[in-house]
Amino acid sequence: MYLVDGTPGGLLTAEIMNWTGHVVAAPRSDIADLLAREEVRRTGVYVLLGDDPESQSPSGKAVYVGEGDDIAVRLRQHSRAEEAGGKDFWDRVVILTSKDANVTKAHARYLEARLINAATSAKRATLMNGTAPAPIHLPEADVSDMEYYLSQVQIVLPVLGITEFRPTRGQMAPDNPSAAGHAMERASPTFRFEVPRYGIAALAQEIDAEFTVLEGSVARADWVGTHRHPGYQQQHAALLSDDTLRREENGLARFTQDVVFSSPSAAAAVVAGRSANGRISWIDASTGMNFGEWQSRGIAE
Repeated sequence: MYLVDGTPGGLLTAEIMNWTGHVVAAPRSDIADLLAREEVRRTGVYVLLGDDPESQSPSGKAVYVGEGDDIAVRLRQHSRAEEAGGKDFWDRVVILTSKDANVTKAHARYLEARLINAATSAKRATLMNGTAPAPIHLPEADVSDMEYYLSQVQIVLPVLGITEFRPTRGQMAPDNPSAAGHAMERASPTFRFEVPRYGIAALAQEIDAEFTVLEGSVARADWVGTHRHPGYQQQHAALLSDDTLRREENGLARFTQDVVFSSPSAAAAVVAGRSANGRISWIDASTGMNFGEWQSRGIAE
């Protein structure tokens, strides 16, 4: 990474050794400086990122994916006010191009469709695109090149703090076996959080540094805690509203997919329907260690 103006929140570029891709990211307030750069006039894909106050995702984030022959033209359009045909929600933009300018219009359309699909599958943010086009047909060799390009993008973007396209445990294996293998190598033991009296029983793992409650886990269907932690309560409600938590009998709800949480305490609170200390609530049944003890393993007193 190269911090163009020397500040972590400003305009930056990112590359990977021996990868032809090139990434530029900037806050909206630096859009003029971004548009002055040569790579912004190339063919490629751009991602607009911001907050969505009406988001049903736990993150509250919103994302828009687009492509263009001259990305600068599209960014000028999106920089207008909403009533003038622009987009107001975004406060950061990421541009994906190629150092050797070999990304064509067809490649960009393929990448756009695949990134829209990735954002839809990940369910980490509200997708602001009105349509979700299918990837266009490309020659076999080009498909292989673009899939490799995407695999590198999936490494770079999380390093920049952009997780909206990051697949969860169950989504990694079909499209990217290598990424799935590396992630599972870094997975924790399976931790369990139970409240037998109410039928609550959930399983979770820390996978590639993200705390993930696993599909099939059973949580409380109604929030019973105080309002001291409104963020956790809102996450609980959002997961119910989009059927990620599906109501069942006896006041319980079941996770219909893996869900990534910001912390083990956030996960425990959503499962229990009240605030909970995730570091002690999640227990490894095979060793009896709680999550906090597992994190501190190997540290000498």
